[in-house]
Amino acid sequence: MSIDGLDISILGPAYAAGLLVLSTHVPLGRHVLARGIIFIDLAIAQIAGLGVIAAHTFGWDAGDWMVQVTAFGSALIGALILFWCEHRWPEVQEAVIGTAFILAASAGILMLAGNPHAGEHLKELMVGQILWVDYQRLPAVAGLYALVLSVWFGVVRDRQQLLFYLLFALTVTASVQLVGVYLVFASLIIPALTVRKAGNNGLWIAYGLGAAAYALGLISSALFDMPAGAVIVLTLVLLSISLRMVTYAAKRD
Repeated sequence: MSIDGLDISILGPAYAAGLLVLSTHVPLGRHVLARGIIFIDLAIAQIAGLGVIAAHTFGWDAGDWMVQVTAFGSALIGALILFWCEHRWPEVQEAVIGTAFILAASAGILMLAGNPHAGEHLKELMVGQILWVDYQRLPAVAGLYALVLSVWFGVVRDRQQLLFYLLFALTVTASVQLVGVYLVFASLIIPALTVRKAGNNGLWIAYGLGAAAYALGLISSALFDMPAGAVIVLTLVLLSISLRMVTYAAKRD
């Protein structure tokens, strides 16, 4: 263990990125859980990642606007297909979502088959590189998430299914490139799962749980020099279990 890794210039923007991801993923995650389409984020995240892989295959830099267009275009097409499938075959929607995920993952592996840095690209896509985030990347993401939240909470209150898929594609596209597929899924599902019976206070409890997990996860990863994304996921799970145990014990007393 070493405190040398506790560098606020690195952990600060990483934590800010985590809070931004939570701002949209917690409310969207509660809707995903309520509808029972748990793995939709994995599927759309993987499809957005496929767009990023395709952009890199064309030789575009990570900051190129064409990468963003390709990633969002891929996620949007995937979301619209899943939306159509939900109306056409609602009884097998989870199976369709799972198939979309594995298809996108396999296509990405095939695209990277001849790339000598394939393993690095796949790791970056799945686990993410949250410690490489800098403050310059965050204002654009914050603006996008503010738009998503204003539409989700203000403009449309009946949670139209098509609107959900479009907002989801837009949000996940940005989140995957910021923190990776694993943290996208964890941020979306674990807080929502933890507070599923918490009532009106569930949203704020979920926000607090996620914020604490990102803080403790980042500090732990820095102290023990371990991959930040994986440590944050583990911390989120442990805090979730602890909160459920405390809640259960309080109800028994």
